[in-house]
Amino acid sequence: MRGFLASSIGVATAAVLALPLALPTPALAAPSVGAAPVTPAGSTESLPLVPLGRAADRTPGVPGTSASPRLPETQGLAAREVATFSLVGVVWDDAAAPLHGRVQVRTRSTATATWSGWQDVETHNDQHAADPDAVERGSGRVRGATAPLWVGESDGVEVRVQAEPGATATRAPARLPSGLRIELVDPGADTPAAGTDGKNTGPGEDDKGEIAVPGMTMEMAESSAANLPHAALGATEITELDKADSTADAVFASDGELTAAARPYIGPRPRIVTRQGWGADEKLRESGFVYTNTVKAAFVHHSASGNNYACRDTPAVLRSLYRYHVVSSGWRDLGYNFAVDKCGTVYEGRAGGVSRAVLGAHTMGFNTDSMGVAVIGTYTSTTPPAAVVDSVARLTAWKLGLFGADPRAKTTLRSGGGNLYAKGSSVRMNVISGHRDGFATECPGRLLYGKLPTARTTSAKLQGRP
Repeated sequence: MRGFLASSIGVATAAVLALPLALPTPALAAPSVGAAPVTPAGSTESLPLVPLGRAADRTPGVPGTSASPRLPETQGLAAREVATFSLVGVVWDDAAAPLHGRVQVRTRSTATATWSGWQDVETHNDQHAADPDAVERGSGRVRGATAPLWVGESDGVEVRVQAEPGATATRAPARLPSGLRIELVDPGADTPAAGTDGKNTGPGEDDKGEIAVPGMTMEMAESSAANLPHAALGATEITELDKADSTADAVFASDGELTAAARPYIGPRPRIVTRQGWGADEKLRESGFVYTNTVKAAFVHHSASGNNYACRDTPAVLRSLYRYHVVSSGWRDLGYNFAVDKCGTVYEGRAGGVSRAVLGAHTMGFNTDSMGVAVIGTYTSTTPPAAVVDSVARLTAWKLGLFGADPRAKTTLRSGGGNLYAKGSSVRMNVISGHRDGFATECPGRLLYGKLPTARTTSAKLQGRP
C-alpha cells in the first residue's frame, strides 16, 4: 500500500435576546477605504467589527451594549456599501477562543438592489480544523472562524455579533473573542482552464522538452500532476470508470502494490471535477502536499453555507470556501478532501491527488488516516437530495476500496485531541461516520446524518461485498 501512497512530485448556543428578522433599509455608510476590487482571481475584503453604541443610538429593536455589565456585549457594522462579494464569515484572532453567541448578517443583492432579512451564521467554534499538534495548526496564521455563508453576488452588508447572555441574574454574559472581523469573499470570474483557450487543447513540450500545458503555472502543474496517471496534466475532470477498469487503474497507479484484500472491493470510480476544473487559484495554498499513512474512515460533513445556490454556481462556491479557509482562516489549503454539490457532482478538494491519503483539516482530532467529504449546503432541516447520498456512496466505495476499508464496518482511530475524546485515546467508530461522531457539533446536519446508513449499505454493494 505504501507504493500507492508515495508521491512522485514531493510532498453554541443561540443567544436568548434575538436580533430582529427584518429592518427598514438604512442609509448606507460610505465604502470602506481600500476596499478590494473585483478581480478574475477573486478577492477578500476584511473589515474590523466595532462595539455598537447604546440601544438608543441605533436601529430600534436591535439589542446591544449599554453601561450595564449584565447586558450582552455586541459588535458589528452598520449597513454599508462594499466591493462585490458572494460569501461572508466572521473571524477572530485566537483559534482556540470560542465564540459563544449569535452572528447575523444581512446583505444587499446586486441583481435586485434589495436587502435580505437577517441570516444566522453558524458559530462553528473550531470543529473543522487541523489537529492541535499539526504543523498547519501551529503556523501562526490560523484564526478562529464561523462557518461561511453563501449569499450570492452582493454589494452591501450589515452585521451583528452578540455574546451569549448570562445564564442567571448573577452570572455575567460571555465575552466576545478579540479581533472580530467580517470577511467578504468574492470568488472571481469563471476563467478557461489552462490549455482550453481554443489555441491549445492539451499538453505539449516546453523549451526543455518537458511536458507542459500552455497557460499553466508551476503551482497548477504541481496540483494537476498529483492526479497522474488517472487524468492528463491540465485535465478539468477525472472520468468515471466501471468497477473492473477502476481496479485496473488503481493497480497501475500503485505499481501493483495494492493489497490482496483491497483488489476485489474497489468500487467504480465516480466522475470527479478537478481543482483545475473548478478554478482553484493554486497560488493561494501552501506549496507541496502532506500525506497520512492510509484512509481508514470517511467523515461526512455539510458546509453549513446554506442551500441558496444553483449547481452551476458550485465552482464559485468552492472558490469562495477555498479563499475563506486559506486567506481568512489561515489554513494551508481547503479543509475537505472532496466536495459534493446538491446535484451530486463530486469535486476534488485539498490538493495532493484524489487517490492518495491527503491529510485534511476537516474533523479536528481525527484528520489522520481519514478523508473528509463536504456536502455543499446546510442539512439540519433540509433533506439531502437522493443524488447527494448516491454520490457519497459512490465516492466512498471507490476511495475506501483503494485502502481495503469496508464501508459497513467499524475502525479504530487515534484521537489527536478535540472536545469529545482525549488526545491519544483510541476510538472505535464507523468507517463512514458523520462529523458529529468525532466532534461535538450538529454537522453534517440531522437529516444528512440520518442518510448515512443508506450510504454505507450502497457503498458496500458498489464495492461488491457480500
